Amino acid sequence: MAKTICALMMVAVLSACAAKNTLPSVGLQSSGLESPLYRIGAGDSLSIFVWRNEDLASSAQVRPDGRITLPLIDDLEAAGKTPTELARDIEEALSVFVQDPLVTVMVTGFVGTFEQQVRVVGAATNPSAIPYRANMTLLDVMIAVGGLSEFAAGNRATLVRWVDGEQKEYRVRLDSLLKGGDIEANTMVLPGDIIIIPETFL
Repeated sequence: MAKTICALMMVAVLSACAAKNTLPSVGLQSSGLESPLYRIGAGDSLSIFVWRNEDLASSAQVRPDGRITLPLIDDLEAAGKTPTELARDIEEALSVFVQDPLVTVMVTGFVGTFEQQVRVVGAATNPSAIPYRANMTLLDVMIAVGGLSEFAAGNRATLVRWVDGEQKEYRVRLDSLLKGGDIEANTMVLPGDIIIIPETFL
């Protein structure tokens, strides 16, 4: 009876794994794949420049409430905007004091919004949330978290992604990529991806 139950459980596990989608390797994905625009998040460090008004140039860190404070400007919402969008908002706010201000916003320290982070949970050396950057790959993410832990079942890992409002799961082969050097197991990641790494069965 116990053997039958174990066999049924194994079939269920294998069926679940087989049902997962797979992602194309980096080599098969378009090199012209458009990267999402970066959106400012809480904790980001910003440098703000105002053309011909050096005294108004400043640095700011986005507070947990998503706002920043600048010379002549009290609280201004920054989180969720692109640097260009924030620059236009600063120009509008400064126009009360400066004629036709031209503002440039540079992000000098990246954290990003929650939706623009890639999260690694489970049996990684340092499970964490990583700010997404353009053309980031699975290998980049795993290097950032220090690779797999001693007891990780890397080839049973799952990448969870929202596609057209629907949550989908994809099988990723981390052991093959990191230990076997199989570059075909490398794939592009996107903002909001979650990589779940289980442990081996004892």
